[in-house]
Amino acid sequence: MSSRIPLIYSPKVLELFRNPKNLGAIPDAEIHGTAGSLACGDMIAIYIKLSSDGKTIEKAGFESYGCAANIAAASIMTEIIKGKSLEEAWNVDWKTITEELGGLPSVKYHCGVLAVGALRRAIRKYFEGRKDKPDWLPEDLTHEERHAIEEEKLMEQLSKRIQSIK
Repeated sequence: MSSRIPLIYSPKVLELFRNPKNLGAIPDAEIHGTAGSLACGDMIAIYIKLSSDGKTIEKAGFESYGCAANIAAASIMTEIIKGKSLEEAWNVDWKTITEELGGLPSVKYHCGVLAVGALRRAIRKYFEGRKDKPDWLPEDLTHEERHAIEEEKLMEQLSKRIQSIK
């Protein structure tokens, strides 16, 4: 007998899990980034295509390996950022994603953090080494970006341990 209690998801989460919006890579995306979680195994890749003037997000897509909440969070995030400037997209936070989904179980809040982490890492990467780095882009990493990096370091350490056992 299983001791697991099923999670209660909102109708919006279930709909976006079954029928995700903007699923798939964008081959000609100017901006892309990833974030993953060793704790749960979720992974998100985000792709952004800018308008011809480079000021607006024209298309946003994602690929996800993860649970219903992860897929729904990435899906709603791509919907939220379409038509926005990169600054407006940068300011989307995990709480907004959670609210737009009609809530998430507290054990699934990290799915919104992962989605935002992938988005912010992608935007930061886009501006790396460029002379036109905007004033609104903080020098220090955000909580979501640090979370993604910490997860990657844990994955590297685990991988090395597994390799040393073989």
